[in-house]
Amino acid sequence: MIVVNFKTYKKGTGKEGLKLAKICSKLSKRIYLAVQESDIRLISKVKGVSVLAQHIDAVEYGAHTGSILAEDVKKAGGRGSLLNHSEKRIPFNKIKFCVKKLRKLKMKSIVCVKSVLEAKKVAKLKPDYIAYEPSSLIGGKISVSSAKPDVIKKVVKAVRIPVLVGAGVHTKEDVLIAKKLGAKGILVSSAVVKAKNPGKVLRELIK
Repeated sequence: MIVVNFKTYKKGTGKEGLKLAKICSKLSKRIYLAVQESDIRLISKVKGVSVLAQHIDAVEYGAHTGSILAEDVKKAGGRGSLLNHSEKRIPFNKIKFCVKKLRKLKMKSIVCVKSVLEAKKVAKLKPDYIAYEPSSLIGGKISVSSAKPDVIKKVVKAVRIPVLVGAGVHTKEDVLIAKKLGAKGILVSSAVVKAKNPGKVLRELIK
């Protein structure tokens, strides 16, 4: 499983985001795209990809101006959401609310964690996936697979939830190491979204 986080990069929003989504759709049906809420309706129309919200808020229908409602994400075509990304950390009680809400709506929940301890705590909520991403490596050129392979192994052993790994993942070797250590997928962002030839990068990772 590959999750491509479009973040708020220019190449990952609006028409450029749609173009990138179409490239992704031609390469694998196991690719999830985490996009801006305003782009979900547009990008979810692309066949062959599953769209995630980059975040949802712990709210029900009501007076919550500016909040992202899970029900609205689903109506727009979203299949689930990332939660607790290192760039959008939320308190544990809100993670709990959102995981429960997504499960009720039959949507996927991917909860990001920074440590083995946090992974164990989050695992009790039974999200669909736990994503291990040490924040110090996100957006960098050093991958989690090469810098912290021992921690990946510990996270996989510590929980009974499928584990994804991210932060600095750039190459096929990064993916192979993560897979050998028990990971079920990867999270990538800048390596794909900011690439001159994103299709080539993704094709290499999928190999």
